[in-house]
Amino acid sequence: MIHYFLNAHQFLPYDHKRDIFSINYDSLYEVGKRVLLFDVDNTIIPYDESLPDQRVKALFDMIKDKGFFVVLISNNNASRIAPFAKALDLPYVAMAKKPLKRGFKRALQTIEIPYDLREVLLVGDQLMTDVYGASRLGVSTILVTPIKRKSEKWYTKINRRIETKMLEKIKREYPSQYESLRLFER
Repeated sequence: MIHYFLNAHQFLPYDHKRDIFSINYDSLYEVGKRVLLFDVDNTIIPYDESLPDQRVKALFDMIKDKGFFVVLISNNNASRIAPFAKALDLPYVAMAKKPLKRGFKRALQTIEIPYDLREVLLVGDQLMTDVYGASRLGVSTILVTPIKRKSEKWYTKINRRIETKMLEKIKREYPSQYESLRLFER
């Protein structure tokens, strides 16, 4: 029902990738991105895991070495996000209440380098919280396929139902972007 009242354009990501390892970070840097915000649950790790593995650690070391400033942003609580962020040596915002702007603004306040919103990109797995929330602030997004839907919380499963309806709306209103982003793979 809510999807009838929302503008489908605000749910269009900049790009769609299978996972965080499929993103071309060199290309992002070349187009001027300098700040990367990452959702945690089902973007970096599934809900039923708590700490990053060596592959994730190596990826984030590489991202930081390229010159990106990285912030983790999650709707989950600090008792879950803090140990994960500490293991990656990254700042974080827990209880962000995405898609509300407040959590995104808190994440942007942690950035220790000068930046413009055009240099910021969020990587997340949900249209309803990540893409829509970042879009409301003027931040680009890369939507990744959720890692493990079976372990999602009940409220995320509700968002997924709304997401399905929004994807249908995007397909109707923006068929070329729907196809080029391969959103049908969601």
